[in-house]
Amino acid sequence: MDYDRLRKVEYNQQYIASMRPVLNRRALFSDTTKDYVNPPEPGCYEKVTIRFRTAKNNVDRVFMVCKDERYLLNKVDTEGEFDYYAYEFQLDNEKVSYYFAVQIGTLTGYYDTRGLVQEPNEYYNFVIIPGFSTPAWAKGAVMYQIYVDRFCNGDPSNDVLTGEYCYINEQVHRVEDWDRYPAQMDVREFYGGDLQGVLNKMDYLQDLGVEVIYFNPLFVSPSNHKYDIQDYDYIDPHFGKIVMDEGELLYPGQKENNQASRYINRVTNKANLEASNELFAQVVAEAHRRGMKVILDGVFNHCGSFNKWMDRERIYENAEGYEKGAYVSGDSPYRSYFDFKNDYKWPYNDSYDGWWGHNTLPKLNYENSKALFEYVLHIGRKWVSPPYNADGWRLDVAADLGHSPEYNHYFWKEFRKAVKEANPNAIILAEHYGNTRDWLQGKEWDTVMNYDAFMEPITWFLTGMEKHSDDFREDLLGNAESFWGAMRHHNASFAMPSWQVAMNELSNHDHSRFLTRTNHKVGRTATLGPKAAEEGINKAVFLEAVVMQMTWIGAPTIYYGDEAGVCGFTDPDNRRTYPWGREDHQLINFHKDIIQLRKNHEELRTGSIKYVDSGYNFLAYARFTRENQCLILINNEDHPVEKAVSVWQIGTEKYGSMEILMQTGEDGYTMFGAHLEVTLGKIHITLPKFSATILKYHKGAPKKQETAPKAETVPEVLTPEEEMRRKRRFIF
Repeated sequence: MDYDRLRKVEYNQQYIASMRPVLNRRALFSDTTKDYVNPPEPGCYEKVTIRFRTAKNNVDRVFMVCKDERYLLNKVDTEGEFDYYAYEFQLDNEKVSYYFAVQIGTLTGYYDTRGLVQEPNEYYNFVIIPGFSTPAWAKGAVMYQIYVDRFCNGDPSNDVLTGEYCYINEQVHRVEDWDRYPAQMDVREFYGGDLQGVLNKMDYLQDLGVEVIYFNPLFVSPSNHKYDIQDYDYIDPHFGKIVMDEGELLYPGQKENNQASRYINRVTNKANLEASNELFAQVVAEAHRRGMKVILDGVFNHCGSFNKWMDRERIYENAEGYEKGAYVSGDSPYRSYFDFKNDYKWPYNDSYDGWWGHNTLPKLNYENSKALFEYVLHIGRKWVSPPYNADGWRLDVAADLGHSPEYNHYFWKEFRKAVKEANPNAIILAEHYGNTRDWLQGKEWDTVMNYDAFMEPITWFLTGMEKHSDDFREDLLGNAESFWGAMRHHNASFAMPSWQVAMNELSNHDHSRFLTRTNHKVGRTATLGPKAAEEGINKAVFLEAVVMQMTWIGAPTIYYGDEAGVCGFTDPDNRRTYPWGREDHQLINFHKDIIQLRKNHEELRTGSIKYVDSGYNFLAYARFTRENQCLILINNEDHPVEKAVSVWQIGTEKYGSMEILMQTGEDGYTMFGAHLEVTLGKIHITLPKFSATILKYHKGAPKKQETAPKAETVPEVLTPEEEMRRKRRFIF
């Protein structure tokens, strides 16, 4: 137990409590959205207006504190229950980090990204990075991740054939039963999904409401996951088109891939490669025609032992039009791309450095190869440029690319320049675990896959499960304090341009399916079997998670099949096929409706976010702008609860109504549209068990209901303390 930390928290709470008789702390608000920083993505040397909100006639002075300098804000507006203060700040070309000091008489409180605090901490300061912007299309966009081999088989003629080649000491296998569970050693098993299948399902994706498709790797590779790239210049013909199909399969037991003539022809024949690239260009063009963007997966930390630069499998050794690989010859033009420990072992030198020691994943050696550096920058430009026109990159294990953090930062700065020069509207997002701050300073990545500030806190709160289903923590299940603590801490790493495009996932190809985590079973397919992943699941908890995903800041990203009820333990069980013909249509309809709801309410895409209330298994937060306010309530209890929630703090008036836009529960979801009365800035509501409720404020009296609303109102009961607070016109 960290007693020093507990004492500090207690002291901070006592300090804030000492200000309560005079300071309406719940009215205090600022962030770096467009309502509080204008322009929201300012250029270098621009002037920017910074705003702060307080309760009406409640404070004496508000200061912006930046580099130990205090700038007095002027009261510029009064609206409803709030005063707005502003200061016009002159930027240069350096990051601005600031917090606020709020004074009433001799008392001073400080306000940063955590809210009102006893003392500021630079880590939690608000941040503006002049000249840094992220693509407008990505802000709040609904993304859809496709693991291509498992999504849809649109062209059986390009399927990997059983015995076509050998991968990790065994021949590859074509799975004939689309609905079969993945094998425990799944990496060499292929179901046949391809880009033609994606084209065939474009109507489905558009109808679902998808705005961005994120593909797991598409480039030539021997595995189904394709994180061991064989040729960065071409889309794998097994995903694309095979127009020249010649050669023989390996005979049973044969393992030498230099004899796999069918495979060699398929992946080295330029007719197949060019046709596959053309098909990818068609996919992007069709997505664009439908208003969707496309993101590619870039695996630049390592390649595969099949890669033409290395050619450990001797695929390219005798193929026409290819140089000798570095494994084959010491005179290879690619020798410097890798770190060989033995310079006297050629031909067939296997002494190269592998990522985490895996000889199937040769580590790329950028520091010692200017040619490699330039070529990967060329690849970064190539795929976001005509004729392919992809809309950005997701970068695999991006922080591990070089041999030092210093080089990694240098490389990604150069990569960003190259990609943005080729396509200024492209996005660069990275896979990264841990603190993201150093990488998100406007010169490297735009954003990250949001594990620490989304997937993990939501998983722990709603399920108590670790994201691989490797542990269950009852102390974290329903623990709102831990949830908000994690969110406040990790969100502080983002400048707003990065936060608004962060990839917010519940599941993906590396972790168990969220629906499986709701059963609280600790284990993997190897220990429990795949059937266990489907047993004891709680769809109502999954609906809660999706509501949070679709109402949080960032880009909600659906892992293919989650919307159709797919379950699965962690890799490889999370890579089950999309269940065409066996979909959970209620879940699909739910996703369609909540995505459309998100699109219809701009505050849910790019508005501010604010903590409103919390308790055991209960969360209340708001997404709002000056003009529109939505409230989200999460009840993760196994029984209904009655709640009185103060909504004035999100910008509503003291009287009016809130419409229930959506409510989920054990029976699914409803968009009934019931209205709750707002009285003295508060609503009373009964929340069903395992439910999520989205409400929107409307001025004026509640509309008359023809039938009883799903969420019933309860009589208002005031404590003596509340009566006294209201008489003093302060609500805490």
